[in-house]
Amino acid sequence: MPTMDKRTFLKLAAMGVAGTAAGAVPWLMRSGYAGNKAQAEMPKGFYSLPKKGQARILHTTDLHGQLLPVYFREPNVNLGVGSAKGRPPHIVGKKLLETMKLPLDGPEAYAYTYLDFYEAARKYGKTGGYAHLKTLLDRLRKDAGGVENTLTLDGGDLWQGSGTSLWTRGVDMVEASNILGVNVMVGHWEFTYEEQEVLSNVALFKGDFIGQNVRVKDDALMSDEYAELVEKNDGRGLYDEDTGYAFQPYVMKKIGGKRIAVVGQAFPRTANANPPEFFPDWSFGLREDDMAQLVKKIRTEEKPDALIMLSHNGMDVDVKMGENIPGIDAVFGGHTHDGMPQPLEVKNKEGGRCLVTNAGSNGKFVGVMDFDISDGKVNMHYKMLPVITNWLPADKEMEAYITQMRSKKYDKKIREARNEKLLYNKSRLGKTYDEILTEKLAIADRTLYRRGNFMGTWDQVLCNALREEYKADIAMSAGVRWGTTTLKGDWITMEDVMTQCSMTYAETYVMDMKGKDLLETLEQIADNLFDPDPYLQSGGDMVRVGGLNYTLDPNKPLYKRITDAHLDNGDKIEADKTYKVAGWATVNRTPDGRLMWDVVRDYILNNKGKDNVLKLDRINRPRLVGVNDNPGIADYEGESS
Repeated sequence: MPTMDKRTFLKLAAMGVAGTAAGAVPWLMRSGYAGNKAQAEMPKGFYSLPKKGQARILHTTDLHGQLLPVYFREPNVNLGVGSAKGRPPHIVGKKLLETMKLPLDGPEAYAYTYLDFYEAARKYGKTGGYAHLKTLLDRLRKDAGGVENTLTLDGGDLWQGSGTSLWTRGVDMVEASNILGVNVMVGHWEFTYEEQEVLSNVALFKGDFIGQNVRVKDDALMSDEYAELVEKNDGRGLYDEDTGYAFQPYVMKKIGGKRIAVVGQAFPRTANANPPEFFPDWSFGLREDDMAQLVKKIRTEEKPDALIMLSHNGMDVDVKMGENIPGIDAVFGGHTHDGMPQPLEVKNKEGGRCLVTNAGSNGKFVGVMDFDISDGKVNMHYKMLPVITNWLPADKEMEAYITQMRSKKYDKKIREARNEKLLYNKSRLGKTYDEILTEKLAIADRTLYRRGNFMGTWDQVLCNALREEYKADIAMSAGVRWGTTTLKGDWITMEDVMTQCSMTYAETYVMDMKGKDLLETLEQIADNLFDPDPYLQSGGDMVRVGGLNYTLDPNKPLYKRITDAHLDNGDKIEADKTYKVAGWATVNRTPDGRLMWDVVRDYILNNKGKDNVLKLDRINRPRLVGVNDNPGIADYEGESS
């Protein structure tokens, strides 16, 4: 996508102010956002943050393609096990606010918890939005004495999660990030585009794309095809042939006169969590020993004033790495979408201090850390700021860019799926992205959300859609943490559906499964979530299952956690009985079923009432045992002793 010329920008910026003809009305007006002012006034000085020290780090993560303001409900279930039990981020609701010494009512309670979410959302309005995020970042840069005293980091999962990011192959987010002023980023879902698309986006990105744990496989190093790919992209994709680094492992930045090293850590389990066919030439992994050696090398040879890690490990993994690897002053983490008001301080094995942070998701927060460095000592001051959209005017340049991008027309060159039969949806041909995404489907009978260890209401919609599509006994939907919230009484739009389903492998399928295999699969997924060793966890949530109910004890070992599994009609799951199971987003093969967003759209349209309301009859939440003393759960309908 070409960069805007000045004439186009000025024209669109003017449209953003005046909004004349219907086709020229900017996205703020069309989305229903403009004029919907929050009832709550911004507290005085809410976004005023004078710099403490010389260098300021600004951090966002897990934007998941959300350029527009959104609602996003935080979890009421985020269970910690082992040493993580009762430790942030595994504290929810009122207990989280008390632990972080925050008011039990107000913008912080709205931003960091699920408490009274519907009422709070109506009071404070949406969060995030790149035009508003840009305004806040510029304000924080100004408070720091200028952009030369700041460094803006993005923790990955930036290019995926919306209709526009899918249809532009992440280019929309790269362009927006350049306007936003992102200096350094790492990746995870970025790697679910094809390698050529990834390298093209890295070339378009004006900052540094880093990751010490992304390597070129040995056979690719010997391959003429990969050599041609690297040459085509001006050397990108092979930063160092001797070490096999695909990208820069770290960058050294001078900020406020201080030299700060930023080491990159991509999601280590990318090859397990996502289809390897998208990145056949790259390998991933935790690579803790390599990280430790690299940190030691940087400290010894380059003698930075401070060293930080930009990570997509997930917070529990970051805590363990911070403990195991001396020399890291702070971790700016992502992947697990944990909005943590304060950093977690850990001691490494040599007695040094490391601050571990995580800046939530969907543009809802900006983490701000000021470094005061003198006499070889590093003092860090951290504050996380919720991005309350109504309290931040839209940046005109960003607003104009988003309007221009959403006016692009969907065409047959867009590749929605890997299956050759499903290259594009003809019904969308000739329409603009905005026209497609603003389609109203039905009214929500309750607040639809996804975030939490177990089934959310949006997850139930997805599972219901799969069961209807395939007349299946059971539906399975991945426990991913991306997907925005739709408020009770609001119209569900196609944009909402795409935030739940938008990915490059969204084909659906149906298969026969024996009861024994079904239960073993659920056990293995539960182990990915509840293994006491964070290095063995996947960082996601429990698979969502529609039509199936079960009891789960997260404290039990593998193959002992799940009991009393039965269908909605009460029939017990029998080991030797065969069940029809529908699903989507498999990492193992390419199914030939329809794309998930089309399945969900049709389900919503076919099941809304005459009053246009989509009603959910039941939510398949598992019954939990052994969690009553765990501060990571509250107000859970399947809760037990």
